[in-house]
Amino acid sequence: MTAASPLRVGFLGPPGTFTEEALLGEPDLASGELVPLRSMPDVLAATAAGTVDVGFVALENSIEGTVRQVLDGLIFEHDLLIQHETVLRVHQNLLAPAGMALADVRRVVSFPDAAAQCRRFLTGQLPAAAVVAATSTAEAARLVALGAPEVGEGAAAVGTALAAKLYGLDVLAEGIEDHDGNTTRFVTVARPEVGIPEPTGHDKTTIVCFQKADQPGSLHGILGQFTARNINLTKLESRPTKHSLGDYCFIIDLEGHIDDEVVADCLRDLHAQLRNLKFVGSYPAAHPHGPEIRRDAEASWRAADDWLARLRAQVRR
Repeated sequence: MTAASPLRVGFLGPPGTFTEEALLGEPDLASGELVPLRSMPDVLAATAAGTVDVGFVALENSIEGTVRQVLDGLIFEHDLLIQHETVLRVHQNLLAPAGMALADVRRVVSFPDAAAQCRRFLTGQLPAAAVVAATSTAEAARLVALGAPEVGEGAAAVGTALAAKLYGLDVLAEGIEDHDGNTTRFVTVARPEVGIPEPTGHDKTTIVCFQKADQPGSLHGILGQFTARNINLTKLESRPTKHSLGDYCFIIDLEGHIDDEVVADCLRDLHAQLRNLKFVGSYPAAHPHGPEIRRDAEASWRAADDWLARLRAQVRR
């Protein structure tokens, strides 16, 4: 990134989304040119087309699980590589125009995944309110603030405290998510020519496995490759391949980097075994103690490298 050509970062807009909140917590991205886009598929498409340099999208939520439109876009529609992951603690809030009380709310507008994270509050406190879908939590707040006809009278929004400030809304209720540990995992994606981030000692790799045939033991054969090498899997999920009923692929997150010999050996065997193996990225893993873990891993690697060099120096030539 240069002063003349700042990094263009596409994200789910308008301003005030949880995506923007997570993005602003990443200095390398926040210092670039932030480009709000209408939907997460639009972010992926703009990244693949080169309209933006990188895209920043939500991939997984601890309550609602995978963001399917993003995962399917990475698997089936675009060749993009994950560069980095970010985990954000998500607090949902009920936002409304000044003067509105909870009893006045007739409609709740939000991004469907966000509203789903608040089912308990909505059914318990607003059982008669209709839930109206918006393209993002910030767009919901904007529509409510404008009194847009498509959201109707008595509308409130589920969204961020940042959106309340940006669009002049009051927070009627805060922390309305169903579970205290509500977190969302975001990833930065880029075109393949950007390359793969170098290993840090605390990395994650994402792949997609397509089986040659639906037969007994096929998943066991895939998982056995990781077991044999003592590689830990942090996520395993299946998705339909869109080809025929019952035809599924497996999305796997594993600890390690493709530059690690044991990971490379595992992926080599899987590539030979499967109909197709799609590599989606090796990247630094998000962790509150990530920098310390990476420093310790680097120190251990240097010590091991020095030990090996001393032994090899003793070999008679």
